[in-house]
Amino acid sequence: MLHKKRLPMSSHADAILSDARKELGNPARRLLGKQVLTLGGLSLLSGCDLSTDSSINMMLRTMSGFNDQAQALLFNPRQMAPTYPESMITRPFPFNAFYGIDEVPEVDPASYRLQVSGLAKGKRAWTLAELGALPQASQITRHICIEGWSAIGHWGGVRFADFLQQAGADLTAKYVSLHCADNYWTSIDMPTALHAQTLLTLTYDGQLLPPQYGFPLKLRIPTKLGYKNPKHIVAISVTNDYPGGYWENQGYNWFGGS
Repeated sequence: MLHKKRLPMSSHADAILSDARKELGNPARRLLGKQVLTLGGLSLLSGCDLSTDSSINMMLRTMSGFNDQAQALLFNPRQMAPTYPESMITRPFPFNAFYGIDEVPEVDPASYRLQVSGLAKGKRAWTLAELGALPQASQITRHICIEGWSAIGHWGGVRFADFLQQAGADLTAKYVSLHCADNYWTSIDMPTALHAQTLLTLTYDGQLLPPQYGFPLKLRIPTKLGYKNPKHIVAISVTNDYPGGYWENQGYNWFGGS
């Protein structure tokens, strides 16, 4: 997750290219390689003359949508993200959110319920005890932030695919939307939700998930950038309607692959 900020627009060439790179993010550069992030290339691809803020913004949105589609086509649900030995864990693991650490939400574990809605026919509300009773898995994977830093952490919990099956979710649906106690939300594609390393985490480094890392529940997706890994999850919805997300609705790529 990110500290909230606006992406400035400018008529100057250097500023436009800088904004384009921020909007498309690292995934686009990894995916498309040494590609056409030049004024001529952007103008050719977008059909814009890049002379106004609105034409620049339209171009960026078009390229962002293209990047989402390309990443989705290239995503391999059987390819695993790298894992690491315990000796490489980043300690302390960084706190990151769109607010300060003193604003981390307090969630009462006794009254907590994870609500499941949408295209699901099974259990609609889950306690922490019920989640903890499901088969557990763990992983040591790298969290990659779009701001340019990364950290390796040790996460434990329920494979999201197993949870969705237990909750009676329609696994042929397009999207899974996640809503959080801190008013954050995001959404992911169903192939990512069913990926073997996508984990509904309850613990960090062998201990109960600390509030700053997402208590009571965080979705850990090592195949996605950090803003696609929501914390303090209170509700999950399975849907065929595009749900968007907090940062995605402000211009960040929806697919968000790392």
